[in-house]
Amino acid sequence: MDASLGGTAPRFFTASFYKFVALPDHAALQAPLQALCLAHRVKGLVLLAPEGINGGLSGAAADVQSVIDHLRQDPRLADLTPQMAWAKQPPFHRMKVRLKKEIVTMGVPGIDPAQMAGTYVAPKDWNALIADPDVVLIDTRNDYEVALGTFAGAINPEIDNFSQLPAWLSETPALRPAGGAPPKVAMFCTGGIRCEKSTALLRQMGFAEVFHLQGGILEYLAQTPVEQSRWQGECFVFDERVSVGHGLQPGGLGLCRNCRQTLNEEDQKSPWFELGVSCAHCHASTSEDRKRNARERQRQWALQQWRAPLLLAGPA
Repeated sequence: MDASLGGTAPRFFTASFYKFVALPDHAALQAPLQALCLAHRVKGLVLLAPEGINGGLSGAAADVQSVIDHLRQDPRLADLTPQMAWAKQPPFHRMKVRLKKEIVTMGVPGIDPAQMAGTYVAPKDWNALIADPDVVLIDTRNDYEVALGTFAGAINPEIDNFSQLPAWLSETPALRPAGGAPPKVAMFCTGGIRCEKSTALLRQMGFAEVFHLQGGILEYLAQTPVEQSRWQGECFVFDERVSVGHGLQPGGLGLCRNCRQTLNEEDQKSPWFELGVSCAHCHASTSEDRKRNARERQRQWALQQWRAPLLLAGPA
């Protein structure tokens, strides 16, 4: 445990990672990886597809590292570089390794991010790039993510899911050639995976100068001092932390597990809010049967949280 965190509350080590790489045998990787994660009491979600791997894991630091070491034994994943953080609450509550057609669904055949992705820009160089008035800055995330925070001056495509981005890119006036030449484009997303695929698409569309934030918003927030930051708000994450800020510190938002709506402090004080069951946004439209099932799920989740410190500590 990182002593700098202080306190005696249990801490959960988290690792998120992805890599676009040809994995024609991805199905054969599923069972051994699932078994290893269960043996180490690691929880999370890992997606395997012919185009690569995408995942998030949580547990004791040594156990999560054991899983990462196992993945790196495959020469194709030897340079896998996870983003590491700590959480006070368990970010995941089960372990699943799934087989998918794509590790991030765009739905455009022939895109090869491993060969065609745009130019990586390190977090330390990102501010200078996006300060260039000739650069079109695009947030590739979903609208509900953008609503929590984004970079100053970024364009929000106002999409509900990533598969809608290709149509927006082909239609938006922001990308129309000026003086006969396509503009320079900078793109960003949470961890970098959507940017690699979207910049590969832009290059396929004929854009020559395409850049994306290496490591995504999370790496920028981890490395950039607040006083130098061009980030505004919080960054939505797809786990129980809901959002993070600079230094990857968990934000103050909650999440309705029924309708997946993010909830601020006032939302959580609403008389219609019931933890793990419903909120003011969905209370009236949720049946009593669904509420009853959700209450039992919440009871099991609370019990799992109570047991978590004992599981992390391991046998006496």
